[in-house]
Amino acid sequence: MAFGKETVEIIEPKDIFVGDKNAPVTLTEFGEYESEECAKVNEVVKKLLDEYQGKVRLNFRHFPLTKIHQRSQKASEAAIAAAQDGKFWEMHNALFENRRNLGTTSLKLHSKEAGVNRKQLLDELVNSTYGWHVHDDIQHGKKMGVVEIPAFFINGEKFVGKPTFENLSKEIEVALKKVKPKKTVK
Repeated sequence: MAFGKETVEIIEPKDIFVGDKNAPVTLTEFGEYESEECAKVNEVVKKLLDEYQGKVRLNFRHFPLTKIHQRSQKASEAAIAAAQDGKFWEMHNALFENRRNLGTTSLKLHSKEAGVNRKQLLDELVNSTYGWHVHDDIQHGKKMGVVEIPAFFINGEKFVGKPTFENLSKEIEVALKKVKPKKTVK
């Protein structure tokens, strides 16, 4: 009698979006949760998602700068753990709000604040269950040319410039004009 190994499907960061899934523009951000600059840009991104509702969707990819921010790796893992309960964006925002307090025990408290109720979350963080997903994001970012964060891509094209609301809006408008309108069948 053979025993089958139970396969647990993990929701990966590359598959986590906020915004309309059919939006013509995909904004991809590489960042981390201890960075003040990433926290400021998170507010800009929220505003962009409101302004371009239905036209833009966001994919956040993890790029922790662990030489500067030692707790950013575990914070990224906590966000991915929360995604398994459908609470990625709640955790994402909670981590930015609490960016000065990201120890492993604090991450468990932030996850409760975000609505994650899994008892095994602390074990997952201690055992780095989602660590390789964070490393995959870092490798993907490096292949795309990410050197510093926050880094943005609009429909796969690297955004160059200061990530202000005005600058990102301008590039989103350019991307929207490049998108071919869907033909309606008569």
